[in-house]
Formats: sequence, structure tokens, C-alpha cells
Amino acid sequence: MSKSDLIVGLDIGTTKICAVVGEATPEGVDIVGIGTSPSTGLRKGVVVNIEQTVQSIKKALEEAELMAGCEIRSVYAGIAGSHIKGFNSHGVIAVKGGEVGEKDVERAIDAAKAVAIPLDREVIHILPQEYIVDDQRGIADPQGMSGVRLEVRVHIVTGAVTSAQNIVRSCHRSGLDVADIVLESLASSKSVLTAEEREIGVALVDLGGGTTDIAVFANESIKHTGVLALGGTNMTNDIAFGLRTPMAAAEKIKLRYGCALADLVKKDETIDVMSVGGRESRRLSRRVLAEICEPRMEEILSLVDQELIRSGYKNMIGAGVVLTGGTALIEGCQELGEQIFNLPTRLGYPQHVGGLRDVVNSPMYATAVGLLMYGAEKEGLEHKFRIRDANVFNRILGRMKKWFSDIS
Repeated sequence: MSKSDLIVGLDIGTTKICAVVGEATPEGVDIVGIGTSPSTGLRKGVVVNIEQTVQSIKKALEEAELMAGCEIRSVYAGIAGSHIKGFNSHGVIAVKGGEVGEKDVERAIDAAKAVAIPLDREVIHILPQEYIVDDQRGIADPQGMSGVRLEVRVHIVTGAVTSAQNIVRSCHRSGLDVADIVLESLASSKSVLTAEEREIGVALVDLGGGTTDIAVFANESIKHTGVLALGGTNMTNDIAFGLRTPMAAAEKIKLRYGCALADLVKKDETIDVMSVGGRESRRLSRRVLAEICEPRMEEILSLVDQELIRSGYKNMIGAGVVLTGGTALIEGCQELGEQIFNLPTRLGYPQHVGGLRDVVNSPMYATAVGLLMYGAEKEGLEHKFRIRDANVFNRILGRMKKWFSDIS
């Protein structure tokens, strides 16, 4: 299998690091390998220990390489954390020659991104929402159209330079090149949302271990992004403290017996809880566990709801909310979401992929599969424009040069 055909998505998460290897096909992407490893070097989505992160990345890569029968050299890495900030901007230019060309589109985007950004922050994505040619709104691609004035509305995502550098550095020390850094909620949306949902309006909520990522789509474009520094790890801490059990045991109890709605638990259900310091394990009612889980999940989803209201786009979410990420698997999460958001809520599983799709058929793999799909889309564009413009791929990687030069 030629290396050029393989694309790798690397989800560097707070609780797990996951590498998914895919092969680009005419129909889309076929998954050929996957590797996961517990993550110990991150807190709330940000690298706090590079050595531990490197070890975890290497373990996940070895597993993925073994399954795919290949050597991994380049990855699309995800970024999250409370340092991520997104805002909308817009740019206006005069069209030269009466017909909108590729250079006009680039100039309009340059005008939109000409906003003051602090020195400690780096632009991660510039995502066009819509183009306006001579007051004609809602244009997805204006090239070739006649007009004298071109406007573009964009969503700009920025992150802390140091956090991005640490992700790149961790990958470099694992022997990897970083093809691009991608916002995790944007990646997850690629794998779990349908075209109809994006058009009608949908909120994607990625419930991870250390962070909860939010992305709002309407009219087929991204309208709002946000990151909350709360996730499944906070719930694990609550269980460990409330049931007086070690963290590792609390994590297992959460995954196996956790419930986000106490009303769903039968009164006679019991669970075994390991004690601290070698004492005998105890038998407790599962309802006690649900009463610990419910307030935390309610807090996270309520903060997401507040973020949606604050963004001003909640009334545009006609298709409701899609919950994904490992924490979304806890029983009752979907039902609690419907109560809090007062909108249709569903769980998001990775779709639109072939190959070993049953291996990644879980919300916890949504980001890794999405990174893979993002990479396939980017590389497809590079092949498409290679004859017309040899610098497309260089432009994609252009904003990374500063990070690479700081590291080397």
C-alpha cells in the first residue's frame, strides 16, 4: 500500500489517544487500522507533560501500524482546550475585471482576517460561511460570477500558540510530521453530522474526558464554536469522592453502571464498589451512583445550553442537538439532553466511512474518524488543484511554519 494513499487522524485527548488510519477511495475513506492508548500527559485538553504524551502517542501508533500493516509518518492532529476562541468576521473588496476569480476570493478572505489578534494567539481555522456578490446573499462559491463588490463572512478560530506548539512538539518527538492541526469539534462534525442537519441547523456537542466542545451549524456553514473546560473526568472525580473509591475503580464504575438520570434506575439495582486502602469492597445501590452522576451531567449540559443562548444561534437549531464523545455513552445522557435543551437530541456515531467501520462504531471515536475525513478532504483538494496551483498544499501548511521554526 503506497504511503501517499494513507491518511492518519490522531485524536490527542485528555483520557485517551487514538490513531485511525484510512485509505482514500473514490467513494470516500476506508478505515484500515486503529490504535488507542490511555492518555496521562494532558489536563483539560492541553498538554501538561510532553514525555507522557509522547509515550501514549507511540503506543497508539504501534497498535495502528500493526493493524494497518504500514508505517505512519504524517498525521492530522486535533486541538481542544479552554484556550480555543471562535468569532465571526467579514471582509469586503472591489472585484477586478467584473468577474469574481480565485484571487478575488483570497483577497476577500484576507480582508476578513485582518483583525487584531494578540501575539500569544494563533489562527487555527478561517472557515467561510457565505459569500455576498452585489447584495446577492447565500453564495457558497462565487468564482466565475459577475459583480463589482464581493463580501465574505467567515468564522475565525484561534488558540494559544504554546498549546499548539506543544501538540506539534509531542508529535515530532514521536517521529511524526503534522500535516495540519484541526479543531476537534470541527473534526467530529465531519464524521457524525448529515448534510440535512447542517442545512436546517444543528448543534454538535462533543462530550470528552477533559473538555466539552461545541459547534453550531446552519445553512451548511459553521456559525459558532466554543469549548468548556468540563468533561467526563469531572464526573469520575465526583464518583471517587462520593463513593470513597480509587480513581481507576471510579472510572470503571462510571463506564459500566453510570447513569445521567436517576429516574431510569430501578430501586433494587446494586453495584460492587472497591474501597480505598485495602478495605473490603462494599455493595451499594446503583441509585446512589446515579444521584452523583446526574448533577454533574446536568451542570455540563446546562452550561452548553447557556453557551448556545449566548451565541444567539439557539433559535436556528431546527435539527436539534447531536451528542458525541465518550461521555455521551453514559445511560440517560440523551434523555437528559432533551430535557435541558428542549430540542430533539440524538447520539452521534461515526458514519460516511467504509472498511473497518464496525471497529470505530462508537461516539468515542467520532473525533479521530473526523480528523481522518478532514485529511482526506484536504488532500483531495491538493490533488485537484496540483496542475492549476502548485502552492495550494503549501498554503494549507503556511500557517504552521512559525510553529515548526520555533520548535526546531
